[in-house]
Amino acid sequence: MIQAAQSPINPPISHSQTVLKSKIIMSKVILVTGGNAGIGYELVKLLASKPEGHKVYLGARNQKSGKEVQDALNAEGLKNVHFIQIDVTDPATIASAKESIESSDGKLDVLVNNAGISEMDKPQKATTIDVAVVRRTMETNLFGLIQTTTAFVPLLRKSPQAVILNVSTDMASNTTMSTIDIDFLHVVAYNTSKAAANSYTIALAHELKADKIKVNAVTPGFTTTKLNGYRPGGKTSAQGAEILAPWALLDENGPTGLFIDEHGKELAW
Repeated sequence: MIQAAQSPINPPISHSQTVLKSKIIMSKVILVTGGNAGIGYELVKLLASKPEGHKVYLGARNQKSGKEVQDALNAEGLKNVHFIQIDVTDPATIASAKESIESSDGKLDVLVNNAGISEMDKPQKATTIDVAVVRRTMETNLFGLIQTTTAFVPLLRKSPQAVILNVSTDMASNTTMSTIDIDFLHVVAYNTSKAAANSYTIALAHELKADKIKVNAVTPGFTTTKLNGYRPGGKTSAQGAEILAPWALLDENGPTGLFIDEHGKELAW
């Protein structure tokens, strides 16, 4: 299994250090959007399994699916997983989710913007792409991310140690994409929406430095999921979640404003 990203801010720790850490770190309130499937589901499960006993909100737009996943995880002993309906393209559900978390917890410690679509089953050549495909992708991956984040910033500001993790892709790196010729990686709607979300991440991290809120974009690397039509050869969703988890649980000394690759190293924007 691929190990969790090892970075200067997340070095390997011994069991005794883990125990000490669990005594020091308070349980966090975490929201993962798109948490009912794929990497999002595995990340919810992984974060809820931590010894600190984090309260993890499994965000999903489909109430039936979200509730079924919550019930399944609760049955596995993860009683700290709570389904909350949130469609990042629907401001009403975002506002409702924010109000529910505020009423129940008074704050949010970690926001993981994981919800996303790819439209990779549609043609995405630069010269022939249907603009409607671009609009749909942007609606979720950029506009949805922005309106979700801005809605929850007031609750994040109430946390003593808040983190925003934007789940990205190496295909959002303009530097990377300008130096490769692999045709299937140049999917215009998806790449453009994620590159735009990366740009927003830079601005957000800069603006929230004064609040000591950590904001980073992290890619789990090539992972076989529904997003890419289950293209073979990638990591499992669980392995992808292992890479993301340390960046959701940064402490006050963690970095901000970075684009991080699957190895925990800084990636060129």
